[in-house]
Parts: sequence; structure tokens; C-alpha cells
Amino acid sequence: QVQLVESGGDLVQPGGSLRLSCAASGSILSIGTMAWYRQAPGKQRDLVAGITNGRITNYVDSVKGRFTISRDNAKKTVYLQMNSLKPEDTAAYYCAADIITKNLVRSDYWGQGTQVTVAS
Repeated sequence: QVQLVESGGDLVQPGGSLRLSCAASGSILSIGTMAWYRQAPGKQRDLVAGITNGRITNYVDSVKGRFTISRDNAKKTVYLQMNSLKPEDTAAYYCAADIITKNLVRSDYWGQGTQVTVAS
């Protein structure tokens, strides 16, 4: 079994910062691309940022220059540093990962989500 567990969501004022973490655990052979998505109430879940195993990154335009995705392969963890937060960043944030298990099954896994609320 594989689990992704997010942490770091909170209530923060506009202009503030948060760092989200997502740790993978279980019967993992390797992890490929890891990513953060977000979903605001009544809206679809959208990609925020992704990072490959080789640390190539991509971002949605609305967060470029404010958010930074990174990963620690030894810890099987992906991070999302969010600076200059805006009310429109308010959403549930989910991590996702492309994982090959030790029995050689490749699947996409999702975390349970962590809430980020930006409000004064």
C-alpha cells in the first residue's frame, strides 16, 4: 500500500507565506513526477505545479514567481513554498505522485488534501 500525506495548510493573511509538505510512504520502488493541485469550492481541481524526478518544474501562470515546488527524494517528500499569498489562492491543496510499487505496479496516487485559506 502507498499513502501520500499532506500537511502545512492554514489560515494566513494576504501577503503571507505557507509551506506545504507531502510525504509518500509504503511499498514504493520509485517515484516519478510529483505535483500539487488545488480545488476551490464549486470549481474543478487544477494543476498548480509539478516537478519531475530530475527536478524539472512547471507552474500555472497565476503562481509563477510566488510559489516554488521542490522535492527531497530521500525523504519521498514534495514541498510547495507559497509566498505573497492572495485570497484567490484559497483552496484545498492536494499532492499527487506517479509511483511504481515494489510489485512493479505503476499508478497515480493522491493525498487527502490540506486546506489553505487566505483572508484578513
